[in-house]
Amino acid sequence: MRWLVAVSVAVVALGAAGLVHLARSTPRTEPAPPPRFTAAATWAAGAYRAPSFALHDEKGAPVTLAALRGRPVVVTFMDPVCKDLCPLEARVLGAAIRKLPADQRPVVVAVSVNPPADTAANFARDSVRWQLGPQWRWAVGSRKQLAPVWRAYIVDKHGDARAVYVYPFAAADFAQSLRDTAGD
Repeated sequence: MRWLVAVSVAVVALGAAGLVHLARSTPRTEPAPPPRFTAAATWAAGAYRAPSFALHDEKGAPVTLAALRGRPVVVTFMDPVCKDLCPLEARVLGAAIRKLPADQRPVVVAVSVNPPADTAANFARDSVRWQLGPQWRWAVGSRKQLAPVWRAYIVDKHGDARAVYVYPFAAADFAQSLRDTAGD
């Protein structure tokens, strides 16, 4: 039995020594930088007027792009009962928006893609779980009203569409797009 213990200790010691030697002799490399996610499409100021729409928000108030003119607007499309990508996208958008000074933060209009799930309870739950900020509004309506609006874009303060992002994207990249359009 002592012989078995001695051999086991020797094997473990040799293995540890080998790992130390390997770690010291292996050249160290820097980890790969995280991927950069850029906009799928961008436009110069004035090149593409954002499609207008007239819907209602989660409280029943009208929501239109015309009424939001003068502020940057992020239009996104989410399912209020989504449990995978929507919460992640919402958190990335929120992180990007929080990187901006308060006076440059856009209004976020989350156009629902699941009209049957558009309930006050779902919106309240999402607000907490997805960490939605005060600048978020849901845009809801019937399937017929929503279908023409189901496109993603960043709208500048003049009402021009400026970029299309497809998730996943990094908060820093999205925040930079928002900063780039803020001065136009």
